[in-house]
Amino acid sequence: MELNSVAKVILGFLSRENLSGYDIKLRVDDSTRFFWAASYGQIYPELKRLEEEGLIQGTDSPHGGRARRVYGITDRGRTALASWIMDTGSTVELRHEGLLKVFFADAIDSPEDRVAVLEAMAQVHRVQVEELEAVAARKTSVPIECAPETIAEGDRRMPAFVLKFGLDFHRWVVEWCEREIESALKAEAKVGAGHA
Repeated sequence: MELNSVAKVILGFLSRENLSGYDIKLRVDDSTRFFWAASYGQIYPELKRLEEEGLIQGTDSPHGGRARRVYGITDRGRTALASWIMDTGSTVELRHEGLLKVFFADAIDSPEDRVAVLEAMAQVHRVQVEELEAVAARKTSVPIECAPETIAEGDRRMPAFVLKFGLDFHRWVVEWCEREIESALKAEAKVGAGHA
């Protein structure tokens, strides 16, 4: 069975523990949303489909008078998840609105406004760094700096590697924006000096 983007997230979280749809969304919001989002509108229909396919199994577990269904991964679901993880093919799709704005910023006549576009992009990534640092602070039991050999130990430090990737990526984008802003300001100063 081909797993869609939401199925991958759901099976991944259920491979760790049994969860309700609400709990899955909480986990997504605290971790994968930084690189692989899923909404309630995607999660609940996919839970139903995965259960119908026999990849997960749900159990009614009312909570405080409210209907609640908790899901666990089946052996078939674990096999599908492992097959996807071990598949050597991967896609990379970067949808970055700030970068799209920079790409088309030459449509703006004002050099100051073009620089402002880069500064706005940098600020978005500064906020992401702050959010990821807050996540890292909450996850004190999982060190951000961990040696690659821990992969073989099976101690569930893989999310820490991804968290570090996110921090490194967003910090790099901030540095890139700052370099490009400096470069643009120098170029504009040269043009301005040439007209003086």
